[in-house]
Amino acid sequence: MMHASRRTELLAAGAATVTVVLWASAFVSIRSAGAAYSPGALALGRLLAGGLALGAICLLRREGLPPRSAWRGIAVSGVLWFGLYMVALNWGEQLVDAGTAALVVNIGPILIALLGARLLGDAMPPRLLAGMAVSFAGAVAVGLSMSDHGGSSVLGVALCLLAAVGYAGGVVAQKPALERASALQMTTFGCLVGAVMCLPFAGQLVSEAARAPASATLNMVYLGVFPTALAFTTWAYALARTTASRMGATTYAVPALVVLMSWLVLDEVPGPLTLAGGALCLAGVAVSRSRRRAAEPEVAPEPRPAKASDSV
Repeated sequence: MMHASRRTELLAAGAATVTVVLWASAFVSIRSAGAAYSPGALALGRLLAGGLALGAICLLRREGLPPRSAWRGIAVSGVLWFGLYMVALNWGEQLVDAGTAALVVNIGPILIALLGARLLGDAMPPRLLAGMAVSFAGAVAVGLSMSDHGGSSVLGVALCLLAAVGYAGGVVAQKPALERASALQMTTFGCLVGAVMCLPFAGQLVSEAARAPASATLNMVYLGVFPTALAFTTWAYALARTTASRMGATTYAVPALVVLMSWLVLDEVPGPLTLAGGALCLAGVAVSRSRRRAAEPEVAPEPRPAKASDSV
């Protein structure tokens, strides 16, 4: 029994690691694709690419429709996270500097913890709270170091805040639905709901794709296949096996990885404050993920899958 529990914990941790690495890489790709695509068109293109990839996998695995009891969570998550979050974040990042966007969006994990405690009954052990505080301090340091002092607007900040709220609401809606639907079902149909929400941007997508450079379009497809289709599925897999609060805290590793990837891929050499902030983010995640064996159990019981094929 203990062996099975440990295996589940390791698989969930591995899935969460895949998620944060791919989500960090998304910031680099968004910077490239966003120069050629407007916020709504980029979100729609990303969701269509992700939906096609996920649909093909569902067909190969013969994954059926989610049970009716899971559709409410899928719909709410699709509207708030796959739809609202992506459009609001793309738009907000065009109006504020990267540092401001990072600061505001990183309110999301805190909102997840508060909503998870209020709506899902998630425990908030001292280690989780301490880790989130350390990580948020790191995110503030990274944001301040990236800020261009004056590149912000009230609308841009409001859009990033809206993105954080959509992210938090989507995660909390996913959690109970994952007791009934598989991670693949949750991600596939959530992605499709988000794509339907973004259909008003279809005209922009067609016209912008016709004149966009190939590199921007490839980055958009990459965003759909990897940070969306793959990373959201591994996220749902891990979320089904731990609490929403702990999963939200795990995403504080993203700013540190973005700093590293920008250094390696874009030759953007980070300053001392940026490096210190990234280190704090990782340290906070380590604290929040640590636990005392008896007092702070991290792994939830295995969810009841909709099908025998419930796995990533």
